Amino acid sequence: MTEWVRPIKRGWVVRGEVPGPDVDEFADAYRVTTALARPGAADGTLLAVQHPHRTPAALAAGLDLLDALPAARRTLRALERSAYRPVADVIAPYRVDGPDGSATGILCMVDPVAVGADGLSWVRHSEQVYPEVVAERAMVLTGLGCATSAALLIPVADGETLTATVDQSIAAAGAPVVSTVDTSGRRHSVWLLGPGPIRDAVLSVVSARPLLVADGNHRVAAAAAAELGGLLALVTAGPGLRVGAYHRVLTGTGHTADTLTTAWRAAGLDVRDTVVEHPAPGTVIARTATRTLLVPLPHSTTIDHAVVETLLLHQALGLDPEGPHVRPLPEGRDPGPAVDAILRLAPVPLPDILTVHAAGGRMPRKSTYFTPKPRSGLLLADLDR
Repeated sequence: MTEWVRPIKRGWVVRGEVPGPDVDEFADAYRVTTALARPGAADGTLLAVQHPHRTPAALAAGLDLLDALPAARRTLRALERSAYRPVADVIAPYRVDGPDGSATGILCMVDPVAVGADGLSWVRHSEQVYPEVVAERAMVLTGLGCATSAALLIPVADGETLTATVDQSIAAAGAPVVSTVDTSGRRHSVWLLGPGPIRDAVLSVVSARPLLVADGNHRVAAAAAAELGGLLALVTAGPGLRVGAYHRVLTGTGHTADTLTTAWRAAGLDVRDTVVEHPAPGTVIARTATRTLLVPLPHSTTIDHAVVETLLLHQALGLDPEGPHVRPLPEGRDPGPAVDAILRLAPVPLPDILTVHAAGGRMPRKSTYFTPKPRSGLLLADLDR
């Protein structure tokens, strides 16, 4: 067993339900701010700890993230006493089943910068990242000194062995210490596994192969940037992982179906009206308030999301794909108000993702939406530096 995968030295497991709004419902700053504005949502909740500068009080006082972190640390310490119980030197077998798939794996600590004898990283990013998001996540991790959510990592090979080994550890463990259903109907169960031959066997399998970041590229990059030496991760091979679509939302641009059509045709694209809602690979469906447009993409070996960001957004519309007028939108999420258009893209098949990875590349930012994900706040992990 190598030290790049290791037990949680000091942690806290939730006693009942995660305090506050279900943090996994929210994918961007707008949704977080809206959720925290609900009555009582910012008072002693985990969501307020994770986004302290987006609470109504912080916004009213004009606090930035650095100014808001001291209060977040105090709230977190209070939550650890009231809503959690301490655990030490454990890994956590984990199972989630729901309408968007199933996964069985291990919650443990993983070194985000560990390098193997071949000079390659053991933890390998699957997507490009937004630098400003990485910087914010690094500040939160450093300021809290605690991981409140886990990245989702998958082995590049021998996934069946991992699943079988974890299933055996769960069978030997008895009843879970946590069993809860989230707002989307997923059942999450957590067991705790202390020192012994069963844990050694599980960690040996987990650390036997490099791990690909399926969800949490920004968290992994933030942990590396903060030089924390470890991050909380759920390592799983499924068996029912799914890859959903990641769309793009245009807001505050003033664009309509007519102006989009004009700009994209000027860029050499074929644009036509459609009643189709779900795009096929190699096409984009742009849904506006008045019309729905179908845009076939130029034949390319590049992933559709990269073509959309480069050609449709940057070149044709003059929009910065990382700027405030473009937001990623996971499949099934509410796009929110004041939307000019939703650019719907087809899911990227898992074999295509693995092909990009095998060639040493990364997927475009926010192009893969793996489900189901581990639920934030069930297990917290101290980040000893």
